[in-house]
Amino acid sequence: MAKVIAFTNQKGGVGKTTSAINIASALGIIGKKVLLIDSDPQGNASSGVGVRKAHLSASTYDVLIGRASASAVIQQTEFENLDVMPATMSLAGAEFELADVEKRESRLKTAIEEIADNYDFIIIDCPPSLGMLTVNALVASDGVILPMQCEYFSLEGLSQMMMTIKQVKKLYNPKLTLTGILITMYNGRLNLTLQVVDELKKYYGNKLFKTTITRNVRLSEAPSYGKPIQYYDKYAKGADAYDNVAKEILERI
Repeated sequence: MAKVIAFTNQKGGVGKTTSAINIASALGIIGKKVLLIDSDPQGNASSGVGVRKAHLSASTYDVLIGRASASAVIQQTEFENLDVMPATMSLAGAEFELADVEKRESRLKTAIEEIADNYDFIIIDCPPSLGMLTVNALVASDGVILPMQCEYFSLEGLSQMMMTIKQVKKLYNPKLTLTGILITMYNGRLNLTLQVVDELKKYYGNKLFKTTITRNVRLSEAPSYGKPIQYYDKYAKGADAYDNVAKEILERI
């Protein structure tokens, strides 16, 4: 059975999707069979691995509302050992359509159970919110990775996210654990960055990934070419960093 990991943070612009794409890619290069599920209506994880969303006949939305099976929606990418379940803006409507559906919080979990044996890892990229799409991802997951910037508001958001994980664990998914907190867009020259890192070490020391993701132009450029960083520029610092995070995940799991 695949290990299912949700990448989530209700605060946008923290490198969540970038991290999901590049860690999924790194795990594939190591030799693990990986499925990347795009559960964000923006669909950035899909375009980040080369999916042309305008040509899609079905997406994560169709899986959640029961119109299509997971196996019917999954696509192979051009990257090693990496498949994707793509998303489009239609996914935004799922929040409303699932409102009165029985066991609505378990729709994604039920859908991926049929294909879980085909993969070593299933990576879910969540939207920047704590709505039903994120709850579905958490209910379906074994672990959670929280990418976050070293900013004060990120610390506030982290405590809210931890409360959400605790609630989902209590109500729906007792096996859910925090796999780790990944510091992104790191800038060691800023005092605030160092202060936030100290706070994180104080309260979440063993959950912090040893590797931090520094600000990197190549990481920002790669999505516009529809490629993970390892395929866009394998010599970039960001490629090396995400490869190291993938190895840490294997050690933790």
